[in-house]
Amino acid sequence: MRKLLLSRIFFGGKICYTVPMNTTNHPLTTEQPGACTTHPMGHALRLLGDKWTLMLVYTLLSGPRRFGELLEALGNVSPKTVSQRLKMLEESGFVQRQAFAEIPPRVEYRLTEKGLALVDIMEAIRLFAERYLTESELASPDSPTTSPSCQ
Repeated sequence: MRKLLLSRIFFGGKICYTVPMNTTNHPLTTEQPGACTTHPMGHALRLLGDKWTLMLVYTLLSGPRRFGELLEALGNVSPKTVSQRLKMLEESGFVQRQAFAEIPPRVEYRLTEKGLALVDIMEAIRLFAERYLTESELASPDSPTTSPSCQ
């Protein structure tokens, strides 16, 4: 039997499920209730609820990095994904992109004050992982080895 992980998120007394539920007396829908789409927690989860976004923030906590350094630190991720996440973080005010007028061109990414405000959240995730997630729980046949940014 295949296990399905179902996330429940509470918004002002309403429960929002992140995957549609199959019930007999309710039509199947992927539409989120209004409270889930407009609540600040919903905004935060849509922005930061992505593995690569969080890994970029975690990597940038150690200081400014160039695109190639970020790509190398993240390991098995496409340049397009990194580029999209960096652009989204920049547009949201979490990351600053600084281009230097040099040949060859050089661009560095760093966390803004808003981005640095995530340090406590990232630390809480790290502590949770160290306390509750063991190596054997995380290991799977197709999972890559630990990337340099995770050490």
